[in-house]
Amino acid sequence: MRRVLPVSVSVPVVAVAALAAVAVGTVPAGAAGGDPEADLAYHGVVSMSGGRVDLRFTPRNHGPSAVPDTTVRLRWSVPLVDGQALPEGCARSAAREVLCRVGALAADDRGRQIGLRVRLRGAPSEVLLETDTVWSGGAVDRNRSNDRQRVLVLDTGDRYYF
Repeated sequence: MRRVLPVSVSVPVVAVAALAAVAVGTVPAGAAGGDPEADLAYHGVVSMSGGRVDLRFTPRNHGPSAVPDTTVRLRWSVPLVDGQALPEGCARSAAREVLCRVGALAADDRGRQIGLRVRLRGAPSEVLLETDTVWSGGAVDRNRSNDRQRVLVLDTGDRYYF
């Protein structure tokens, strides 16, 4: 996100603040873009048998800043059966998507484990599961490779770790 300096702030004042930050080893929030930075990740296990998908994952914030609230999107390549009960904090957002509230995460901390059991339409032989963060409470995540996962799950009952 690009920030525009107010007209009343002069360039020499900003330059002095930036030089002072370099001398102390920190960068003021405004000079760094203003938004806190967090590195969110989701790791877990998923399996499928007879069109039923069992998923457990744990969110983690590698920091350096805490996030006040986080939401993860779970997307399947096959639509889910209608009328399923989902755990508290999770809601269906589309035919193939579920959003789950992770909540606040301190820097360098794990959140609570989230578990889901969903049924897919038509008992497919495989499904692609994708995860990604859709809300991070305003924190910037410059390393999206560990919160965006893609896992191919075969209908074998085998566990796939991500």
